Amino acid sequence: MTATTALADAADPDPREGLTAGLHDAGQAASNIALLSAQQKTSPFTTNSDLAFTGDYAIAGNYYGFQIYDVSDPASPSLEGTFVCPGGQGDVSVFGDLLFMSVESAPGRLDCGTTNVSATDPQNFRGVRVFDISDILNPVQVTAVQTCRGSHTHTVVEDPDDTENVYVYVSGTAGVRTTTTALEGCVNPTNANTEEAYLDANGNPIDTARFQVEVIKVPLADPASAAVVNEARLFTAESGSPAGLWPGGSHGEGFQSTSATDACHDITAYPAIGLAAGACEGNGILIDISDPVNPVRIDAVTDPRFAYWHSATFNNDGTKVVFTDEWGGGSGARCREQDPDNWGANAIFDIVDGKLEFRSYYKMPAVQTAQENCVAHNGSLIPVPGRDIMVQAWYQGGLSIFDFTDSANPVEIAYFDRGPMSATSLVTGGYWSTYWYNGNVYGNEIGRGFDSLALQPSAHLSANEITAAGEYSVGLFNAQAQPRYEHAPSFAVVRSYVDQAERAGTLAGKALTDARGHLDKAEMLAAKGNGGSVVDHLANAARKSGAAPDSDLAQAIAALSATFG
Repeated sequence: MTATTALADAADPDPREGLTAGLHDAGQAASNIALLSAQQKTSPFTTNSDLAFTGDYAIAGNYYGFQIYDVSDPASPSLEGTFVCPGGQGDVSVFGDLLFMSVESAPGRLDCGTTNVSATDPQNFRGVRVFDISDILNPVQVTAVQTCRGSHTHTVVEDPDDTENVYVYVSGTAGVRTTTTALEGCVNPTNANTEEAYLDANGNPIDTARFQVEVIKVPLADPASAAVVNEARLFTAESGSPAGLWPGGSHGEGFQSTSATDACHDITAYPAIGLAAGACEGNGILIDISDPVNPVRIDAVTDPRFAYWHSATFNNDGTKVVFTDEWGGGSGARCREQDPDNWGANAIFDIVDGKLEFRSYYKMPAVQTAQENCVAHNGSLIPVPGRDIMVQAWYQGGLSIFDFTDSANPVEIAYFDRGPMSATSLVTGGYWSTYWYNGNVYGNEIGRGFDSLALQPSAHLSANEITAAGEYSVGLFNAQAQPRYEHAPSFAVVRSYVDQAERAGTLAGKALTDARGHLDKAEMLAAKGNGGSVVDHLANAARKSGAAPDSDLAQAIAALSATFG
């Protein structure tokens, strides 16, 4: 199957094509979403990376530390705090009063210093930092957990049966630190990637610091004692060799050459369903995390059109996974006219009986220039009742919002894009991450800064659906620690299902008018405190709509009616 290649009702030419270049004055194009604010990056911060959210704050990771924005007014976020602590990547996550930060490269130091030190220096650090952010504008590092390959990314994993600890899965993709004196056991006997290379003459597995995901246990009462408690072997072959998945290489003429699977780039955990999805360089894998300390691979897939399995997102029901391919490593122009629309794209899989079954590709459809790094990157769900909708960063391809409710036929429904950073050369920039948080979309722009955006009603997404999505609120959000969203009963939720029925053509004419009329009267009476009459009008709305008792619409009306009983 091929990627979706057009906005649901777009007409050529696409407004994203041919935008003027510039750092803070580039041309802009938007459809069904509006830019509210663009905060410029401040010195000395370099490459903006991932985002995490807690309360009224967005924490913007950066290769040089992190910046803290107050987003209580999404139309006017304000930079409230900065923390210089370099070390590369700088991906951030939050849990309660703790902030976790990935460190992968120089000048990663235990003391957050800004000058490089040697591998044998006691200050040398690669791994996951842990900060106390009980006073969020004055973070205090309480420990730093060293790992053999550092931390390119990490995932916070809750155990529903364990309230005393939280776990962090470490995805380290750098070279093994064989010369470090910071920790023991960092061995790399060979750079080979084959199953046979990691079995000795007797067929026993050979130890290596590759082909593993470290599991850090963080006691919430004593986070300073956080430590690695397992080196999970998620790629093991039946022989016991740790190198049991894709060894790297070409899939044949006309296909990609895919990276070897010796680490995960990103793991997205969904504790409510006991699963995680790993985007692991050469493979996408499905993981049982019912015991978070001992994750177990339950399925693995590869794709001849994927160069580098990068990240993953479940749908809310936990029945689908969207995997991304970072063809070109994020620094290449991969959305040009000559680039295949199913390379550097998403692959959408259904989960059927614990197995991943491919359904379709989706790629941001606008042609971008050779001066714009563009490929699939980080995104999250938008909690619209009854639909699977994702907002996703595409570096200098901007952001794209698409509906994958029908996993075989994803459709773009909104976008925002800027012109290239430079008109004459490729300067790495664009959105690293675009996520939905409590009613708005926020983006971390690599070279420019921090953006806030608001969805706009359209033929593809109604005002009621936007309102209902905004009614779902969380106290914190990490995209790689996916929550299950459940909407409280409301008139916006009911009207969302009415709008969807109208869009699908299953509710029209007098039935549609009558159902909406009864909902309007019910809401008016609810404001007056007349609960009994509200229930009557809601019952009439359900009856006039003709909705089957087990339909989303009928169930939403019943749930709302119960709040007035």
